[in-house]
Amino acid sequence: MLLSSALNTFRSAILSLPADLRFTREDLLIPELRLSADGLVETFYAPHNDYVHSSASLFIVGLTPGFTQMRIAYEAARHAMDQGLGDEAVCRRAKEAASFAGSPRANLISMLDELGMPEYLGIGACEALFGAERRLLHTSSVLRYPVFVNRANYNGSRPSLLGTPSLRDAALNGMAEELGAFQVGPFIIPLGTAVESVLQLLAGQGMLDAGQCLWGFPHPSGANGHRHKQFAARKAEMKKSLRRYFS
Repeated sequence: MLLSSALNTFRSAILSLPADLRFTREDLLIPELRLSADGLVETFYAPHNDYVHSSASLFIVGLTPGFTQMRIAYEAARHAMDQGLGDEAVCRRAKEAASFAGSPRANLISMLDELGMPEYLGIGACEALFGAERRLLHTSSVLRYPVFVNRANYNGSRPSLLGTPSLRDAALNGMAEELGAFQVGPFIIPLGTAVESVLQLLAGQGMLDAGQCLWGFPHPSGANGHRHKQFAARKAEMKKSLRRYFS
């Protein structure tokens, strides 16, 4: 299902993008695709997180789409539009192509496999979540659309996510809306401390059960040089959390 009709608003801008090229920052970080600007903080539209796998049993939540995800989402969306697909199919194609694309996806799959997630989901390996078993997985970000600071990927701390009213409101309201779209409450994996802080606030407000969440999972980005150490330190506790939830 779609969370919004925003794709229609940006359809003409997307169709004006070069059809057969790898999109660059100069192609996509343009006024026609910008949602808001507050000093050096800019938010741009991207189509992939408008789609929700509302029947998924696992929900993995990142911070905000980085430029690589944004680019892949636009390239997939543009190709889907050229094939004459409807808005929901366009956004779904974009999501399936862009979700944690690149090294974050590989790192994420490796950590999930090491925790034993395939056994709980009844699949052979977590790589299938991004392929044949995609129906089991929903992915999104607490900041649904790509946020950049001085045109660099936003890292959740500068400026502070919860200390910046516009970002805090976007995260809390967006996540509350997305959680409300599920048919049955999914098991949630927040990636990194900034994402956890948003979900902990929502749990405190009764929007979700804290027991639904796997706390302590490190962000899988290659830019997180501490992820191996963080994962090793928290692995045993995360395995206990999985056993409690799925038993």
